[in-house]
Amino acid sequence: MKEKKFILWYRDISKKDVPLVGGKNASLGEMISQLEKKGINIPNGFALTSFAFWHFLKENKIDEKLKEIFKKLNPKDPKNLKKTGEKARNLILRSKFPKDLEKEILDFYQKLSQKYGKKEIEVAVRSSATAEDLPSASFAGQHETFLNVFGKENLLKAIKKCFASLFTDRAIAYREEKGFSHLKTALSVGVQKMVRSDLGASGVMFTLDTETGFRNVILINGIFGVGEMIVKGKIIPDEFCVFKPTLEKGYLSIIFKNLGKKTKKYVFKKTGGLKEVSLSKKERESFSLKDSEVITLAKWGILIEKHYGVPQDIEWAKDGIENKLYIVQARPETVYSQKSQTFFEEYQIKTKTPPILTGISVGNKISQGKARKIFSTSQFSLFKKGEILVTKMTDPDWLPVMRMASGIITDEGGRTCHAAIVARELGIPAVVGTQRATEILKNGDQITIDCSGKVGKVFLGKVPFEVRKIDLKELPKLKTKIMVNIGTPEIAFQNAFLPVEGVGLARIEFILAEKIKVHPLVLYHYEKLKKKAKRDKKIKQIINEVDKVTIEHKNKKEFFFKELAEGIAQIACAFWSKPVIVRFSDFKSNEYRKLIGGELFEPEEENPMLGWRGASRYYDPKYKNAFEMEIKAIKRARDIFGLKNIWVMVPFCRTLEEAKKVLKILKENGLERGKNGLKIICMCEIPSNVILAEKFLEFFDGFSIGSNDLTQLTLGLDRDSALVSKIGNENNLAVKEMIKKVIKICKEKKKYCGICGQAPSDFPEFAKFLVNQGIESISLNPDSIIKTILKLKD
Repeated sequence: MKEKKFILWYRDISKKDVPLVGGKNASLGEMISQLEKKGINIPNGFALTSFAFWHFLKENKIDEKLKEIFKKLNPKDPKNLKKTGEKARNLILRSKFPKDLEKEILDFYQKLSQKYGKKEIEVAVRSSATAEDLPSASFAGQHETFLNVFGKENLLKAIKKCFASLFTDRAIAYREEKGFSHLKTALSVGVQKMVRSDLGASGVMFTLDTETGFRNVILINGIFGVGEMIVKGKIIPDEFCVFKPTLEKGYLSIIFKNLGKKTKKYVFKKTGGLKEVSLSKKERESFSLKDSEVITLAKWGILIEKHYGVPQDIEWAKDGIENKLYIVQARPETVYSQKSQTFFEEYQIKTKTPPILTGISVGNKISQGKARKIFSTSQFSLFKKGEILVTKMTDPDWLPVMRMASGIITDEGGRTCHAAIVARELGIPAVVGTQRATEILKNGDQITIDCSGKVGKVFLGKVPFEVRKIDLKELPKLKTKIMVNIGTPEIAFQNAFLPVEGVGLARIEFILAEKIKVHPLVLYHYEKLKKKAKRDKKIKQIINEVDKVTIEHKNKKEFFFKELAEGIAQIACAFWSKPVIVRFSDFKSNEYRKLIGGELFEPEEENPMLGWRGASRYYDPKYKNAFEMEIKAIKRARDIFGLKNIWVMVPFCRTLEEAKKVLKILKENGLERGKNGLKIICMCEIPSNVILAEKFLEFFDGFSIGSNDLTQLTLGLDRDSALVSKIGNENNLAVKEMIKKVIKICKEKKKYCGICGQAPSDFPEFAKFLVNQGIESISLNPDSIIKTILKLKD
């Protein structure tokens, strides 16, 4: 313990000084003394120690009075809690600074101002409780922060308000919940030079994925102006995701970035504090960070996490005058760092009824209860434990009522708004940013909120659902590799904890349909179509739709490469460094027609299932340009993001001539079999693939059996026809003979052989047949992994 000093410069503080200056200030001191030399910028400042706080209380004879006040505390009674907090705060706010403490504060402030060449420097005045920013309790938002404070009188007022904020209603309630003493917790105050983020940007950075706890990524949120706008949930920030393993190898591994909905920002008021202003159109349509800045922040995030040894929740700011990035706070992440990842918990809703509301999903759970709309703190007494809180947006004062909720629904906010952060820490699901929840839901409505997927859903009534909890350590080990099929990038991180050996089938059709939405040839020929749109109303309408979807990109081809590469990268990152087999597009012509502008390039076929699909498209002059764009997206994920664990797969390759043509195009466009570890797999789903298996394997590194199509084509069934589909399935002897032959030949040729159809999970006896034949891998949908492993054990 340091000698009894009232104030310390950050450079004289370390992480050991939490009892003296609280978690927030201890972390800032530690970073300035240990990490600044590694290139991380941290604004200078000083901290009032716990000795200063106790000195303030003692000199004003507040300490004894607080004991009397807290003897009557009943934290379960909202009115009593409010009255206790009010009395405690007023005691502090009415008191005066001891002369010696006041003089020392002003001396330090003057020296800090001089360091930056100003008479009275703008500072952030932040509370830092001595029981704060621990791995088990963050105390985030419990105590006050004051920004853009300058001048001696304003500084003293802000410090006193910070002292008083130790006794906000929310802080008292939080200490009760976490088991901390009210009268043994001191409050340190940090005084830090303000970064001019009002002229630049700011945000938060987590060194893991906040929704799943996946630790191989850095998640960065950014906005223009001062960062308080994010916490208040008034806008949806830009989102950047960086993959750590390849970043550390020198790759530009920003695996995705999403433009937020930014309409406002906070800037400095001339008189101190902040004011809200609207963003310009250019700012609304621009990212708050350049790619190089995202990479810099991510590298800093890795350094900070490694230094502390636990995942971090970090605040950053960009100074618009200096054009420099700074770290302004770092604390342990308190949600997933406390969770064991040896258990797999899966929630599954059991309904086909559409939800009445959707929003951003937080928490990966399903919850039920009665809706209770609350619009202000004065209505807290109406809220009953177990109800679902419905409101526009929460702030730190709402913690007492949020603790009682079984779920939260808000009109506003993004993934890092206050409601989302607190919901994660409390372990309850939340659907934020619904826009209309307070308008649509009524008090007393029985509702179900489903956060088991990327989109949060709200249903009327008690909708049935299942929860499965499996101890992954107790699962049996199998000789056959179990892999997973992934169709939507958004579910990749949450399934990264499954006991699998990689991805046997990564479908890109969902990315095309849900993220890109536009036919690839429309994007390729955009400029030509735009000229035609002047005289063709139909094409003009298509161009208008394309412009809405691709607002971030002037170059529409670049939009395609970016979206497809990012979707693929999310899947490849989640299962790094195991193989991820990405199948090139396998839409049929009728499915392609549904994309924006699809009717301009797609024929109407009588039986598209047996028509222009798979390999036959890739070398056709009418589609080749689109296929080459797919190749470019794969190359981006492999070469720029560094995801060399990506293999590729060619679907529906009917003939050896087609195999030659497709491989030639791949090589011409930089995807060469065997180069940089690239493996090229062929879907085995046509009888010709089986009959000429040895010949096909001369061109490919192995087969992945597509049992749906192979069954259809072997038995002459239209699998979409209810009249004949019942005649046979994969258990049919003819189909099994086909598969048996393929597995045998692959083993003889020492080539990969897997299966990626649904049959092994639908038919346990079929799964056992595959294992008995010695198949290398079985790839299943995520919801079938655990049950199939357990069945194969028996």
